[in-house]
Amino acid sequence: MSSAWAAPSALTGFSVGGVAAHLAAQVLFVPRALDQPAPEGEAVGLYGHYGRVGWLNADIDNDVNTSIRASGETSAVAGADQLRDQVVAAASALEQRLEVEPPGRTVSPPAGPWALTLDDFLITRMMEIAVHSDDLAYSVGRPAPPLPSEVMDPVFELLTGLAVRRHGATAVLRALSRAERAPASVSAL
Repeated sequence: MSSAWAAPSALTGFSVGGVAAHLAAQVLFVPRALDQPAPEGEAVGLYGHYGRVGWLNADIDNDVNTSIRASGETSAVAGADQLRDQVVAAASALEQRLEVEPPGRTVSPPAGPWALTLDDFLITRMMEIAVHSDDLAYSVGRPAPPLPSEVMDPVFELLTGLAVRRHGATAVLRALSRAERAPASVSAL
């Protein structure tokens, strides 16, 4: 993959390295969020979170989306090895750290100044990891890495719920059960 680092990815405006760095950031955001004091106010919940994020349904050249790509590209300059080392170190530290976080702990997601429960925040990171792992693999002509059901089950629940909110229950039902009546898209994002 390192030979393709600077090549364009499957995502418009991102290099392969930029997608890899954005993917890595999903892990690196967790210790950063935990290092901050718990935010004020009640947690908004997963669907409340996605109702507030600036990137969802925004044009690709929207300031938020441009900033996301720029951040990934800037982080990619360090190279694949350094990025891998950062993710491995963060993941290793998180194994122990997450065990001792209190139930109901809230954090601020990188997308905004609101509160999410740590559990919901971790689901948002798992969704990002699942989606961008596929983006990265597709970008370099490899199959998507298999992720365990402990990751994919909550990711599918989140994406299905977002798709229902965006397109309606009937459209999603048909997309999953009746190809002849299915809409062209029930994309959650």
